[in-house]
Amino acid sequence: MTYIQPYIARRKLLAAQMRAGVAIIPTAPEQVRNGDAHYPYRFDSYFYYLTGFREPEAVLVIVNATDHTPAKHILFCREKDSEREIWDGFRYGPGAAKEVFGFDETYPLAKMDELIPQLFADQKAVYTALGLDQNWDQRVVGWLNRVRELARAGVATPREIHDYRALLDEMRLIKGTDELQIMQRAADISAQAHQRAMQTTCPGMREYEIEAELLYSFYRQGAQAPAYASIVAGGANACVLHYVQNNAELKSGELLLIDAGCELDGYASDITRTFPVNGKFTAAQRDVYQLVLAAQTAAILKVKPGTSWNDPHLAALHVLAQGFIDLGLCQGSVESVLESGDYKCFYMHRTGHWLGMDVHDVGEYKQKGEWRLLQPGMVLTVEPGCYIRPADNVPEHFWNIGIRIEDDVVVTQTDHELLTLAAPKTVAAIEELMQ
Repeated sequence: MTYIQPYIARRKLLAAQMRAGVAIIPTAPEQVRNGDAHYPYRFDSYFYYLTGFREPEAVLVIVNATDHTPAKHILFCREKDSEREIWDGFRYGPGAAKEVFGFDETYPLAKMDELIPQLFADQKAVYTALGLDQNWDQRVVGWLNRVRELARAGVATPREIHDYRALLDEMRLIKGTDELQIMQRAADISAQAHQRAMQTTCPGMREYEIEAELLYSFYRQGAQAPAYASIVAGGANACVLHYVQNNAELKSGELLLIDAGCELDGYASDITRTFPVNGKFTAAQRDVYQLVLAAQTAAILKVKPGTSWNDPHLAALHVLAQGFIDLGLCQGSVESVLESGDYKCFYMHRTGHWLGMDVHDVGEYKQKGEWRLLQPGMVLTVEPGCYIRPADNVPEHFWNIGIRIEDDVVVTQTDHELLTLAAPKTVAAIEELMQ
């Protein structure tokens, strides 16, 4: 039961924030790949955050009454079916799910149309994911209409509909100790995979061979899946921000940019490392790499409680702008390069994003029009980069250098902590490992 306590606590916290009303939260549907073959199943993050329940075809209902009685946690799920288990594997069924996952009541899915209108009756509000899925919206409306049909019998219909994601996004933004432990383990697995990639890479291999090494390392250490499509980009491909073809030959004298992380127990890791295919940086590669690393260092130093979300980005921009001037890629002062946006030729994305159950995790970046302040328990990536494409005004020795360095950072009570330290990122550490 200890395992499930954090999920119960989150359900109680959501109920307290809802006040009076009913939240109805479905998990993700299974997705057909082709014919009768499905994509590997992955639960809905909001649903899993509140339940720890990984099976498809399940719906969580939280009923928060108006008379100060404790909220009621209800799960609708697939019935136990020994014949289907022969084909598809174990399923809990309502009886076991109630005991294992700490629900007050559990029912088979077939009872939803009968019971949910009863749960909606005389409630002030319904919390659902508006616009998430048209079929789901229609089903919720159908249940509300069933309640309206009972109006003559004195049954009141909920008058308010709210999106539960607004409440859950803020909850998910602050990670608890149990979540951070999983994220640390996911980061460790991913860091070891990046080390393996560095040790394996040599000229003549193809990008997909390195991707295979990453996936092998993820799964071998217990991760359930990659957290996103891995980017394994050699040479000019590293200048394509979301390159995923991963099929080109790796050549001596070029860099390899790898953006890859695993998912473990519902939580993502996200690491980017860039290193020379032959194990030795050229002078130009080293100069650009040291610049990006300096920008990342400046940004990470700004990650601490009370600083603005935008402060790490601004710190990275100032270092990069000065570096672009020093390398002859931009002209003028740092202020003029930043004001004109000339730096965007070589750095066109922001310096990070929230990280959690989703690789680009939930949570607003601004509050009341202002960048929000960082708080303990937030997890973000810090990932400046530099992408230099061939151009008449760019020295040829810089052409096709694409570099990004990304780490996962936790805001602590007084400062920050890096989850991904185990992935080498200094020039000396990379060259030593690759030798």
